[in-house]
Amino acid sequence: MTPLGADLRRAMSRLAGGVVVLSTRLGTHDHAMTASAVCSVSLEPPLVLACVEVAARFHDAVLESGVLGMSILTAAQRAHADWLATPGRPVIGQLDRIPVHRAPSGVVLLDESLATLDCVTWAVHPAGDHSIVVAEVMAITLADDPEAALVYYRNRFGSLA
Repeated sequence: MTPLGADLRRAMSRLAGGVVVLSTRLGTHDHAMTASAVCSVSLEPPLVLACVEVAARFHDAVLESGVLGMSILTAAQRAHADWLATPGRPVIGQLDRIPVHRAPSGVVLLDESLATLDCVTWAVHPAGDHSIVVAEVMAITLADDPEAALVYYRNRFGSLA
């Protein structure tokens, strides 16, 4: 990484962001990863985006599947975020200890999240060592009584009520 890249990483760590589990299903396998580079793009049509590192196993799976799930995490789901951010974890069984349900598109969404989004790919844009995956939201579920949000700030998880 260049010195400017290292400085950019440090600078952006000072921007607090929500924590999301991205998920997709390719064939008979569920894929998931923790992400903080997500945001709303458009309300009409309803579009969101997620930035996915090209080197990540999740990258090829989400591009090939054409479907994307987003689970916006509560502070109580920190262990799930930690696990799904662990490099080298097995693809098979990685969600076995996490309570999930299946969305109409087939992706898994984490139970008890602040919100979940079931999406289909709208466009993919190359962006350096990442791809920007723009997805159309097909369905949303909101928690009735939202808990504190899990946030990522200065390379650490925290919470925000």
